Amino acid sequence: MKIVIVDDDCLVTGALKTILEANEDVDVVATGLDGRDAVRLYGEHKPDVLLMDIRMKNMNGLEAATEILYAYPEANILLLTTFLDDEYIVKALRIGAKGYLLKQDYASILPALRAVCSGQTVFGMEIVSKIPDLIRNEDGFDYAAHGINEREKKIIRLIADGNSNKEIAAELYLSEGTVRNYLSSILNKLQLRDRTQVAVFYYQHK
Repeated sequence: MKIVIVDDDCLVTGALKTILEANEDVDVVATGLDGRDAVRLYGEHKPDVLLMDIRMKNMNGLEAATEILYAYPEANILLLTTFLDDEYIVKALRIGAKGYLLKQDYASILPALRAVCSGQTVFGMEIVSKIPDLIRNEDGFDYAAHGINEREKKIIRLIADGNSNKEIAAELYLSEGTVRNYLSSILNKLQLRDRTQVAVFYYQHK
């Protein structure tokens, strides 16, 4: 697992590198100090996961993540911060970051990296508990105007409730393949990247 670490605190970068490389399957291929470094290093190394701080000089982590994901939509970016900042959490979700963890929770970083590398999205428990309240919006959304039918609306709600494709298939008496097809259609119609963004979208427009 190739990792790039970007943090403006050299002590943090060094500590993370030491902790992670104690595991034989982890290779920290590069480190940087700000968002500009992150953009450059991602392009150079194409790491499995970019582990990046949010608050940095010159270009912060959210700005860098936005630029990287625009150029490389498949990028796995795990954001770290010492602050449980509501605004940052919402922005991280919206731009498509694969995870957002509190920096002081060192024990969760390696499992989070492995989860993100395998295609999962990871948010610390402190953050997960806040998400619905943070992104709920009282304004209604006209799903029909975007071509979303009632069956697709049900699937969106079930995804937002944390159901897997298998669970959704059982709930709606569909095959898993049909659910995957519906999900692809939903992503296309709403111009979203993955099921995490579908959940965010649902709560935002609930």
